[in-house]
Amino acid sequence: MRRYLAPLAIGLVGAAILIWLGVWQLQRLEWKEAILEEIDQRIAADPVPLPATPDPEQDRFLPVEVSGRTDPRELHVLVSTRQLGAGFRIITGFTTEEGRRILLDRGFVAADRKDAGRPAATLMITGNLHWPDERDRYTPENDPATNYWYAREVDVMADELGTEPILVIARMSSGSDASITPLPMDSSGIPNDHLGYAVTWFGLALVWLGMTALQLWRISRGDRRSAGGKG
Repeated sequence: MRRYLAPLAIGLVGAAILIWLGVWQLQRLEWKEAILEEIDQRIAADPVPLPATPDPEQDRFLPVEVSGRTDPRELHVLVSTRQLGAGFRIITGFTTEEGRRILLDRGFVAADRKDAGRPAATLMITGNLHWPDERDRYTPENDPATNYWYAREVDVMADELGTEPILVIARMSSGSDASITPLPMDSSGIPNDHLGYAVTWFGLALVWLGMTALQLWRISRGDRRSAGGKG
């Protein structure tokens, strides 16, 4: 029996650890879903006037309402959506009725509409404040010279267009160009991979138990052969 104890103990302890990791990921999933629900509720709340000095952390996703006029100059951010396909986000400077200059994400245009003339327009915007974090080591560098942008870096875009480092992502707008489709904020772009991680850990636990059972079977078969040889 001693030959069975070590592999059995290793198998049970290893499986227990893997199962615990899976349960932990399910707990993380519940926590993350609660956060995403809170974010969606915040995004869809009643809009408020643009704060005087919005904070990138405390005011992220804050719904706001602003009126003013767009600049004719645009920044084009490459984007791909499941419903609309590949195209560009249209980012412009926006001068509010109070005289503040901020960034406005007007929404999506198809690739063949990227360079279509869109004159300045007077708009009333309902949208959300955001400071996107879209850059990782695989993201190409933005190219202002050719007006190809790959990440909405608010500080950089604000310098380029001479605005405050504040970005409003339009949810609805009056008087807007019908060729621009708003891409309103929601929580779908926030990673939530905990269920996949849980399935992976539980799957590894099953594999571990299967390997343990196989090892015990091999030991048992060896013992039977030894007993048969002695007989």
